[in-house]
Amino acid sequence: MSPTVGVFDSGFGGLTVLKALLERMPGARFVFLGDTARLPYGSKSRRTIARYAAESAQFLVKEQGAEFLVIACNTASALALDAIQEAVPVPVLGVIEPGAAAAAASSKTKAVVVLATEATVASHAYAAACRARGLRGVEKACPLLVPLVEEGWVEHPVTEEVVRIYLKEVMEEAAAAGQSPDTLVLGCTHYPLLRGVFGRAVPDGMRIIDSAAATADEAARLVSQVSKARPGAPTPVPGLRSETWGTQIREDKFEPRVCCFATDSVEKFERLGSRFLGLPVGRVELVDLGG
Repeated sequence: MSPTVGVFDSGFGGLTVLKALLERMPGARFVFLGDTARLPYGSKSRRTIARYAAESAQFLVKEQGAEFLVIACNTASALALDAIQEAVPVPVLGVIEPGAAAAAASSKTKAVVVLATEATVASHAYAAACRARGLRGVEKACPLLVPLVEEGWVEHPVTEEVVRIYLKEVMEEAAAAGQSPDTLVLGCTHYPLLRGVFGRAVPDGMRIIDSAAATADEAARLVSQVSKARPGAPTPVPGLRSETWGTQIREDKFEPRVCCFATDSVEKFERLGSRFLGLPVGRVELVDLGG
């Protein structure tokens, strides 16, 4: 049986990663933490982001028994992955490397474009990960997309027009640099909810890499390796009631077992979370990780 998987984000967007993980590991246990009291991470210093992310990771591992961590936050993946790995004794996977690897496997021209938040673009983490794989890339910050998604305007004409403008600008930048990108990387965990919009807006033949899906693919592969190396039942999860994890519905099939925590705005998390996850998140528990 798969080990308990901890999934961490500074907010709600990482639930798209959790959704992809549920599709690939239906028998696993998942503990999701949204550090909603301290977002946005993008406005904080690297040192502060590292401290916040390490505290969240330790909560998932030490208090909730996670044996594998997925950092479903582009900012934390870009600026705090090393600090997280030092803070906990379990394997840790961020969202940037899997996205870049999927882009490298997809692109024939070896030129890609990355759309992400301002903080992620400012870190140039995707550019570095793409460059390490022989890709040329142009990054574009798209600050309007996250609030549009959280407003629920995922199929709204305004969102369609904003996406087309951003794509037009980034393709012009790529052309000015002498590049012919054939692959688009969605470098924010909110953006999978706009997959249909992007699909209608991209040039013909351009492939779209959903970093949430790419991360879930890699996590499933790595978790399988962990399970084979350490056969047997998963580590017990201290402090959780058994019903938190769902119930058996057939002898050979289990409902997805998920427990969600947030450091603030529990009601908003429950409302938005169902939209991001594609199914009810249930009761979200409030946790205090300090200032």
